[in-house]
Amino acid sequence: MTATARTTFVHLTDRNPQLSGAEMVASLVPPPQFDGATFDTYRTDAEYPSQQGAKDLLVRFCSGGGTVKRGGLFSRRKNAEPEMKPGVYLDGGFGVGKTHLLAATYHAFPANRKYFGSFIEYTALVGALGYRNAVDLFRGSGLLCIDEFELDDPGDTMVMTRFLGELVASGTKVAATSNTPPNALGEGRFAAQDFLREIQAMSDAFQTVRIDGVDYRQRAIDGTSITLDQGAYDAALAEAARGGAASDDVFDDVIRHLATVHPSRYIRLVEGLNAVGLRDVRQLTDQSEALRFVALVDRIYDAQTPVRATGLGLNDVFSEEMLGGGYRKKYLRAVSRLNAQTHA
Repeated sequence: MTATARTTFVHLTDRNPQLSGAEMVASLVPPPQFDGATFDTYRTDAEYPSQQGAKDLLVRFCSGGGTVKRGGLFSRRKNAEPEMKPGVYLDGGFGVGKTHLLAATYHAFPANRKYFGSFIEYTALVGALGYRNAVDLFRGSGLLCIDEFELDDPGDTMVMTRFLGELVASGTKVAATSNTPPNALGEGRFAAQDFLREIQAMSDAFQTVRIDGVDYRQRAIDGTSITLDQGAYDAALAEAARGGAASDDVFDDVIRHLATVHPSRYIRLVEGLNAVGLRDVRQLTDQSEALRFVALVDRIYDAQTPVRATGLGLNDVFSEEMLGGGYRKKYLRAVSRLNAQTHA
């Protein structure tokens, strides 16, 4: 590797991004890879009819099919007509195209004001602006798209259900994808047993749509991540460095740095990079470290940034104990995305 190539490297550990409330709001649009996402470009698998069913329902949702129920997120109506609910919740395995469908919904929905963001981004914005200011900001918007809705944090869940309750009562529609820990919650339903009043009320306002299928990211690859030796790593990063790349010499340093940055700012950690290099990857056994790494992987994937790594294969970065626990779905999704980005 030449000295010139080295000078163009940045280190994730040197980046301490800050985001203002205005910048957070401006960023609430689909990731660049979904700029052109439409219902027509969503390729359904005939072996899984639920994919076509979800697509058809979302097309109807965007066209205003049926009258939206009013009265708010916490309302109850007996003998209600079979109308469209104000929210649609897409539940399913990773890699079945839920985010594509969510982005297609965003693009197709006829509204002057609409927003698309991850659950983490919305909760961070509420924290930055304050609850009442956030409600006032989003009040009157036509649509909120929420990717990777989290149901494992009672505090954030209660804040978001009440936040959405006020917005739905004012006419805002909501589309969301799930990120439910299956061992704790069960596939295809909300966590009524854990957060009964809040979640049951929210589930009544959402039509839950199950999407089955196989992980599309693994169809064209062998299902494992690419691990490089030192020479191949140096060559790959030297090539990527011509346009800007990050190379951190110690994986553990990156993991420790993630604890100092709010997950809503992780997108800025990888902004403008042609590749992210991670040396000496090891297995993660601490739950907090692992969940922060999952959040980083999500942002790397959103940015479609290639990953180059040495050490342990990234498909083994989460321990067997973790993969058998309540966050299994998150970890498997992260592995799927890591595998894809090492092949990118």
